[in-house]
Formats: sequence, C-alpha cells, structure tokens
Amino acid sequence: MKRYNRDQIAQRVAADIAEGAYVNLGIGLPTKVANYLPSDREIFLHSENGLLGMGPAPAPGEEDEDLINAGKQPVTLLAGGAFFHHADSFAMMRGGHLDVCVLGAFQVSATGDLANWHTGAPDAIPAVGGAMDLALGAKQVFIMMEHQTKSGESKIVPACTYPITAVGCVSRIYTDLAVIDVTPDGLVVREILADISFETLQEITVVPLKQMAA
Repeated sequence: MKRYNRDQIAQRVAADIAEGAYVNLGIGLPTKVANYLPSDREIFLHSENGLLGMGPAPAPGEEDEDLINAGKQPVTLLAGGAFFHHADSFAMMRGGHLDVCVLGAFQVSATGDLANWHTGAPDAIPAVGGAMDLALGAKQVFIMMEHQTKSGESKIVPACTYPITAVGCVSRIYTDLAVIDVTPDGLVVREILADISFETLQEITVVPLKQMAA
C-alpha cells in the first residue's frame, strides 16, 4: 500500500487553508504545514508563545536562537510579524480569534473527540501545552496523524480510550490514507490519498465511514 508521507500530508493540509486565515500549527507534525502554504495566499501563522506572522522554517545556518515556536523549533518571521506576551497569545486562542488550528493526535473519536496530550501509560510524559485552549478556541480544528498505530490499530476510534483533550472539537482529519470530515451525520470521506478502495479504508478504520456525495 502506498501511503502519503508526512510532508505530503502537510502539503495536503496547507492546500485547505484559506486566504486571510489566522492559523495555529501545533507542536510536531503540524509545523510542517508552514513550509507548504501557497505563496499566493496571505495566511497569518500564530504560535502560543507569542508570535504572529511566522514564515517557513529557516534555511540551515540561518536559524535565530531567539526566534522559536512553541515547540522550540527555529522559525522565520514575515514582514509585519509581531511578538507579544504569552498571556495575550492565549487570549487570542481562548477568544475565538483563530480560524484554524492544526494539531496532532493519539486518537480521534467517531464524534470528533480529541485525545492528544497523554496516552495514560505510567511512563508517558503528559504534554498539555496549549492544546486544550486551541481545541476549544479555534473555529476549525484540523488533525494530522498516521491512520494507524505502529501495531496496526486505527487511531480513529468509536470512543477515545486515552485522556480527552476536548469533546466534539475536531472538524477534519488528515491521515496518510485519507481526508475525513467530522459531521453531525458521522465521518465522511472527503478524499482517499492512498492507493486503496473505500472498502479497504473502511476495513482499516473500523469506525463507520460514509462516502462524500458526488
């Protein structure tokens, strides 16, 4: 089976971010989206440590140790970008001022519940960060993740078994196999990205899926 790699998933997410959107990219995989945003769209990238107007990752050797995102990765700042106190940054998140946040996940439920901060394992290190504020504060929540765990289990589940980040918050799921919308009528497959049939995708996912109307 030919799956999308992480850069291809990031590129697919970037294609869906609209002109003029204010967007937060979560720690880890979502940060890759910054490198694929269409050059003809003005999109404002936000980081909860107090940045607005981030650009793509800097070229090797051009990193500025004082210019980092919430994941402590070096970033660039576009013309007109701004720095501010993290309290103001969280006010933006909690006040509904972000159009989209892109987050990673351990699990997403059939009803759009998100689990992405802790696996519940005794030796796991919890990492809340701003995930709960983003998941509830952003107008749309896009999730980027591999479709399955390393052991082959679906990360899209009937109900999350890991600690919940937020209930019913997920708008759309992007995996290495498909793009899936979370709707009041269930999970709707918007696009299949891998070289598989809908039937195979359904078998892998376990949770009931619907095909997008033509």
